[in-house]
Amino acid sequence: MDTVEQVDEVEALGGRIFEAALGAADILSIYLGDRLGWYRSLAADGPCTAAELAGRTGTHERYAREWLEQQAVTGLLTVQDDEDPAERRYSIPAAAAEVFTDETSLSYLAPFARMFASAAIQLPSLLDAYRTGGGVGWKQFGADARESQADMNRPWYEHQLPGALAATPSVHDALSRPGARIADVGCGGGWSSIALARAYPEATIDGIDVDAGSVDMARKNAAGAGLADRVTFTHADAAGLTDATYDAVFAFECVHDMPRPVDVLAAVERALTPDGFVVVMDEAVAETFSAPGDDLERIMYGFSLLVCLPDGMSSPPSVGTGTVMRPDTLRGYAQEAGLTSFEILPIEGFGFWRFYRLSR
Repeated sequence: MDTVEQVDEVEALGGRIFEAALGAADILSIYLGDRLGWYRSLAADGPCTAAELAGRTGTHERYAREWLEQQAVTGLLTVQDDEDPAERRYSIPAAAAEVFTDETSLSYLAPFARMFASAAIQLPSLLDAYRTGGGVGWKQFGADARESQADMNRPWYEHQLPGALAATPSVHDALSRPGARIADVGCGGGWSSIALARAYPEATIDGIDVDAGSVDMARKNAAGAGLADRVTFTHADAAGLTDATYDAVFAFECVHDMPRPVDVLAAVERALTPDGFVVVMDEAVAETFSAPGDDLERIMYGFSLLVCLPDGMSSPPSVGTGTVMRPDTLRGYAQEAGLTSFEILPIEGFGFWRFYRLSR
């Protein structure tokens, strides 16, 4: 490599790192605006000065002014300029209001910032885990991660899941039978279970999760949706399932987090009725490793480094799957668990995810 080429590559990499730093600053500032209620106030109550925003939200005016100025400079908010900073009035554009405040929108991305903030808070523990082979469990990541996961996936479950399943006869017909029993393993905040209950009103759904905080949240969400009579949630390890009572078991975006996925899938296999099946929704990563990868691979490795792999490693012995669970990896887990039929379902355009149907 000659000197000119090397200088160009160094400058390009330096530029990339600088852009990444700008992005990191944006993500953390979005976290502040989300958690302090500033975006919601701007969206619900209209344009305001820093003093007005602080008064509306019970926060400090000086910090509110710095955040508003940063958000305007970075292009997320608009500002009616004024020579006196105290008189500047800030507004949230419609697109930003949807992305940062509309919990029903498929474009709702404020939870992204919460997930990365939860990881940033745990960096000392992550360093220790990387040195020792330990982990950082889901409970330790706390409410930011728990609520981020639930809120990010909720719009997809509510708006897209019913249609996706209805267009898949091998799944839809079984779920539509009167009295169908469904288990939702790794149910998190319960929105997947609630969506299944709404789509299949003659079915009963049992949500199961190892995280007590998620189960509490799921129960409140089901009660708020008026579905507590058909949707129940249990704080338990799904590896303890035994009775052959479920017509279908779902595992939404959780198999890659499990320290012992074969144990869980084997228990699920035992819990199925003779013609029962499992539907796994997990990240739609590439079939094989290739570097450099596309943006989806990059973001999934980011989640794996900071959240999912440390979570999976926190309960030894662990297979240490990580977020980037390729189809052949899941196929191997399923076969070892006695689920020898493996099919990728023809569900396209469903966020970051791919659907699999597993059966005996």
